[in-house]
Amino acid sequence: MTSQIAKRIMGILMLALTILLTSCSGVTPSLHVLEKPKNVDMIVKMNHGDFWNTVKMGAEVAAKEYNVNLTFKAPPNENDIDEQIRLVDESIHNNADAIILSASDYMKLAQVTDRAAYYKIPVISMDSEVASARIKTFVGTNNYEAGQKAAERLIKLTGTESRIGVMNFVKGAKNADEREEGFMDYVARYPGVEVVDIEYCESDEQLARKLTRKMMTEHPDLNGIVALNEVASIGTAEEIQELGYGEKVKIITFDSPAKVMELLQEGIVQGTVIQNPFNNGYLAVQLAVQVMEGIEVPDRVDTYSKLIDLDNMLWPENQKLLFPFVK
Repeated sequence: MTSQIAKRIMGILMLALTILLTSCSGVTPSLHVLEKPKNVDMIVKMNHGDFWNTVKMGAEVAAKEYNVNLTFKAPPNENDIDEQIRLVDESIHNNADAIILSASDYMKLAQVTDRAAYYKIPVISMDSEVASARIKTFVGTNNYEAGQKAAERLIKLTGTESRIGVMNFVKGAKNADEREEGFMDYVARYPGVEVVDIEYCESDEQLARKLTRKMMTEHPDLNGIVALNEVASIGTAEEIQELGYGEKVKIITFDSPAKVMELLQEGIVQGTVIQNPFNNGYLAVQLAVQVMEGIEVPDRVDTYSKLIDLDNMLWPENQKLLFPFVK
């Protein structure tokens, strides 16, 4: 099979998946295609990584379908909050018709979000929320619930008398805080489970590795670790493998980059909480179009999460979520 044919088949499969997932999301698709193209800026946390590439792919499918000029923007690093603020200001200055924002910091992006609303530019919040009452809707994972799913599985693996660690990403990002809160609230049900360390890797793979080494040096009797986003997952799991703690220290990760899936099959990672980044991107653009057309949209659209392990990863419905054919 040639690469071009393969790409076409992948595109058809992803479009079919979009239709299926959209029908399950609670959002009623608008069949109206914009007569005059609108300029929509999608500003996310980081300009690389499987997760954001998949978000972009979903957004591009919707943009083509709805006659939207989509501009995808992001800082090089997730912790570069000032640059993300600058990008939103740039979109305001360029008179974007709508902005889709995945805020790197819940509080620090609030003022510029309000400023966009002041200039009558609707803002759709995606993946990670922002502390503004002016956003039109939020589309993404229920991150508190996702954190609870991770905790439930990790405790099942380590037992109710165990010592565990948390590798979070950017402190102050709403989705990071909610995942940690959900995780900790679930752990609190078990007095014998002790969270001995919580670290923040700033969505930097090398820092995640360094902090994992530190965690294992200080707590050599650690039973398990949860890593709360894609970058934290790769860095943490690879370091555990390199240190020789594979399978001894149980690991629950987030997202499904190729490296995490390899480590899952090798038994280094025992489970991963996957989201639906393709649907996040697609629905965010669709909702932006609806808002611009004056169509009422729900306050929140949950695109759901699911815990994947070796037992269920080959189920057909899970294969569609795990391998969205990132360009």
